[in-house]
Amino acid sequence: MITILFCLLFLRATLAFQSLAPSSEKNETVSPSQSCTCEAFLPDTIFPMGELELLEKSSLQISHKLELEISKIELFESKLIIYMDKIVNLTLLIGIMEKDPDSYTEVQIEEVKIQIKQIEALIVELQASIEISVTVLVSIRKEITSMIVILTRLETTYDKNLVLLTRREYIKLQQKLEECERRHNEIFDPNIGSCDHGFISRLSKPIISHLNAHLNAGHRYGGWGKDSNPLHGFENMYWYSGSSNTLVSQVNVYADYYRLIMRQPMKTHELYTSRDWRGLGNNYVVRGNTVYYQFREPFSMGKFNMTSQTAEYRVVPSASNKFSYFYSANQNLDFAADENGLWVTYSTGGSKGKLVLGKIDEAAFALKEVYEMNIYKPSVGNAFMVCGVLYATRSVDIKTEEIFYTYNTHTRKESYVSIPFEKFQETYVYLDYNPTDQKLYMYNDGYYVSYHVWFHQNKNKVQVLI
Repeated sequence: MITILFCLLFLRATLAFQSLAPSSEKNETVSPSQSCTCEAFLPDTIFPMGELELLEKSSLQISHKLELEISKIELFESKLIIYMDKIVNLTLLIGIMEKDPDSYTEVQIEEVKIQIKQIEALIVELQASIEISVTVLVSIRKEITSMIVILTRLETTYDKNLVLLTRREYIKLQQKLEECERRHNEIFDPNIGSCDHGFISRLSKPIISHLNAHLNAGHRYGGWGKDSNPLHGFENMYWYSGSSNTLVSQVNVYADYYRLIMRQPMKTHELYTSRDWRGLGNNYVVRGNTVYYQFREPFSMGKFNMTSQTAEYRVVPSASNKFSYFYSANQNLDFAADENGLWVTYSTGGSKGKLVLGKIDEAAFALKEVYEMNIYKPSVGNAFMVCGVLYATRSVDIKTEEIFYTYNTHTRKESYVSIPFEKFQETYVYLDYNPTDQKLYMYNDGYYVSYHVWFHQNKNKVQVLI
């Protein structure tokens, strides 16, 4: 690239030199056996070639650093999956031992303690690596920002066409850095609350956190996740509700992820005490310390305020309880929360089972806008909302699920896409996005499962992931 630029500059300098030569100067003919040479001095007032060469060298170094960081992040991802598996297995073992401690010898208990210490050491090691990676990424961003400033100055001061090629290279570096930081942030420090991106491009491999808090594979119905709009002081809170059927009777809340894994709820909210506030289906979300769910009787939208311990319901006009998702019964009113607020999906008799989306006015607890779609709800595995866009899934095979449909409420346009992702097990009953960490939470045959979400950089442009 620098060679091309130099040739262009040399040609311009030669032409300028010839045009400035005195007319009285004698012209001479050069024979074919002779060569004509000349020296051209290009001061910085014409173009700072030395500065550009230094920038190119720096770009190569930065590119190398970024490649190293991307490989590290890929290693972090694989290590996290391994550590999660170790923690899940160890947690299950400890749970079994707690039920019958007398059946285990001191040697066996000591072996478990050693395993715990080994995992702690692995986590400390990973944390140290992450901190170093963060420092390097911050340093790289500063370097690229500084160089973009220099290139912008060169572009405005000198010939734009000569700087353009170099500037494009730096923009590519900047994009690579953003992708690297994005991947890092999605794992360790999500940039939450922003919709300055395009549609979903892909999902990570499933991250298996734990068997449900009951440690019972029979509790295959339920859901889990985080508050999508947490109250102050409850930002780290998790919730879980699970059952052996689709009846929703209680919700457990946990102070943080550690206590969720250790099955130490700070509160268990019963929905069947002095009054019957129970629900149906696996279609709830927690927002503002309030559970939004399908009320059982009458069939309606329900919300249970975990702060005041009170519940209320609203009947949805025309909503039918005859159309559920493919994987589970009674998911007739499916709640979702994203960066734009609270939503509910359902079907009506008039729509003949096609999906309908309602935007909920949270203060009035009523629908304020309704969107009708062209997909048959019973053919859909599940649906969730991200930045005002509905994503619907379906089964591909026993190991693969696919986001196959989107509906953009901003443009009222629907699209068919193909974004496959791996399932932990064949069937699942709960799938919802959380805007506080930009992750998908799945309840898969009794297990807590989650996914990191990647977005396209080009806003409002649907792309098919091959």
